[in-house]
Amino acid sequence: MADRRALVITSPGVIGLQDADELVPGPGEVVARPVHTGICGTDLELVAGVVDPAYTRYPLVPGHEWSGIIEAVGPGVTGLEPGQPVIAEGIIPDRVCAQCVQGHTNLCLVYDELGFTRAGAAADQVLLPAQVVHVLSPRVSLLDAALAEPAAVAWRAIGRGQPRPGERIAVVGDGTLALITTHLLRLFSAEELIVCGQRPAQAGLAAELGATGFDLAPPATSFDLVIEAAGTADAVERAFGLARRGGRVVLVGLAGNNVKASLPIDDVVNNDLRISASFAYTSAAWAEVTALLSAGQIRLSPLITHRFPLEAYEEAYQVLRSTSSSGGLGGVVPPGASRAPRGKVILDVSEP
Repeated sequence: MADRRALVITSPGVIGLQDADELVPGPGEVVARPVHTGICGTDLELVAGVVDPAYTRYPLVPGHEWSGIIEAVGPGVTGLEPGQPVIAEGIIPDRVCAQCVQGHTNLCLVYDELGFTRAGAAADQVLLPAQVVHVLSPRVSLLDAALAEPAAVAWRAIGRGQPRPGERIAVVGDGTLALITTHLLRLFSAEELIVCGQRPAQAGLAAELGATGFDLAPPATSFDLVIEAAGTADAVERAFGLARRGGRVVLVGLAGNNVKASLPIDDVVNNDLRISASFAYTSAAWAEVTALLSAGQIRLSPLITHRFPLEAYEEAYQVLRSTSSSGGLGGVVPPGASRAPRGKVILDVSEP
């Protein structure tokens, strides 16, 4: 192609489609053609300009959730070739710092991320280091695979919680991350898998993705493992209250800078709770999610409720704004939020 389209946030508040030159991979690089690109609340924050400047570089092309097809590979790249269906890690680790050497690629000392500091996948082409590309089985739906990024976040958090068969497990929250976490947790044969949400309309999605129950009010029972995936102070406080004595609590939702939750110190100590948190994902989590997708063990596309072509990005962002305004547990539910399920918004960039 002589020209390609790219959705560009030129500066906070300014977004639009632009023409750009065709990408050519250099040594160790891959050019892929995005097919489906997800947008999320963080993309709204990038447009608004409220993301910490340390983690952004304007002008920027958003798009950290995506799936697509390899178009070209650069010199020295092995194991990857044009035509392969792929997904890719958004956080680009350097592989040599102390954190990366220990496998903690989510904590790489050099921050670089697709859609934040380097051009993302809301475009006809995306340039990637070959080291972060994961090849999918040809049988995998690219629509399912477009949600690999939040699935990797959820999978890493689940690993921190160490679920075991026969346990009672609760997920606090009913948004995309919470429902993907629920879908992945069903692989561990829980006795109960309850979504503790806020919006009644999410109950159907929760059940389709594997939940055995959906509760708006605090359940009467307590749980062996509680994963908080809503990203609000209320959700964190609720998570502590749901854990049984000797239980585990994992925090994965991001609430925003300076948001604080009340910690019932004596209850936490007397109940001998094990508390952990999980940030983003590791390369290992991505490899495991890729394997789950390729084996047909997870199917994420039921979460997708809205799809738009790339040129209809304005409508897509508006739909996302209207469905993101409730803010999780404890937020104000907007009119109509209880009547329609809130799922994922996807940009269809090209044909599979």
